[in-house]
Amino acid sequence: MAAPKVAVVGAGVVGLSTALCIVEACPGCSVAVLSDQFSPNTTSDVAAGMLIPHTYPGTAIHVQKQWFKETFTYLFAISNSAEASESGIHLVSGWQIFKNTPKEESPFWSDVVLGFRPMSKAELQKFPQHQFGQAFTTLKCDCPPYLLWLEKRLKAAGVQMYTRKVSDLWELHSEYNIVVNCAGIGAHHLVGDEKLLPIRGQVVEVHAPWVKNFIRDGDGSTYIYPGIHRVTLGGTREKENWSLSPDPDTTKDIFDRCCSLEPSLQGAQAVKVKVGLRPSRQSVRLNREVLRQGGVKLLVVHNYGHGAGGFSVHRGTAKEAARLVGECIAALQGSSSRAKL
Repeated sequence: MAAPKVAVVGAGVVGLSTALCIVEACPGCSVAVLSDQFSPNTTSDVAAGMLIPHTYPGTAIHVQKQWFKETFTYLFAISNSAEASESGIHLVSGWQIFKNTPKEESPFWSDVVLGFRPMSKAELQKFPQHQFGQAFTTLKCDCPPYLLWLEKRLKAAGVQMYTRKVSDLWELHSEYNIVVNCAGIGAHHLVGDEKLLPIRGQVVEVHAPWVKNFIRDGDGSTYIYPGIHRVTLGGTREKENWSLSPDPDTTKDIFDRCCSLEPSLQGAQAVKVKVGLRPSRQSVRLNREVLRQGGVKLLVVHNYGHGAGGFSVHRGTAKEAARLVGECIAALQGSSSRAKL
């Protein structure tokens, strides 16, 4: 049969990474990325890009750990290469702090990040309101440069990028053999997934080059993440709020909360306020599906619903989605050879 044609719907970090993994795993196929928004206008462009996993209640922990490990290994190699600066990936050390000691003093990902250990009493003196903490080194992606780096890799591999709003996966069946749904929060309407809900996140980017260490409150509500050029202050987790407009009161609240953890931020200059809708569900939807209309079939692979943890597991889930695409190609080739017989 002719080279299978694959459409990836969505151009956030999950969509672009999935397209790249398909190209790497299935070199004989033709891949296109379709999205109504590309960087700098995706939800991923708002993400802080810290590799600290979010836990999905509906997904087995060993699976989540594998996704995180694959992502960390991939990005760590880039951070050790000449492309680190262009891709926006760098190591950052810091602290995750708790007002009360958590049930699990070592999370499932503690042996994947570097140098994980409990904080010393001396370190905890920096945070008088907190009684327990963890120190470690992890990776941070400055998201807009990373997305552009992924796009560059895809274009070099011959992947086509089309600005196109896809309203129904069926509209692609005459052009493509396989459709990969990486639409993020857009999947709520695209495939009618009622389990997928937005969790609104607002962040403030500030100029504070003296802040070198990340600080994250253990519940994930307040965080300070230093990037290459700016420091990201957060955050919010507003369930089922679809508003993309920045709220000035929220900006002030984020700034005050971060200053209580790092008083030197009082002298920081605000650069930008960003809002994104995290595509949240109990578990990442990562599976194959065959859609049927009459006698026509459309092979679909879903990879969406990463919520607040997309950057931490994006490469691991992309590799799994590419494996599922490989299964779809094998099924197509099998039916094609049977048709010839």
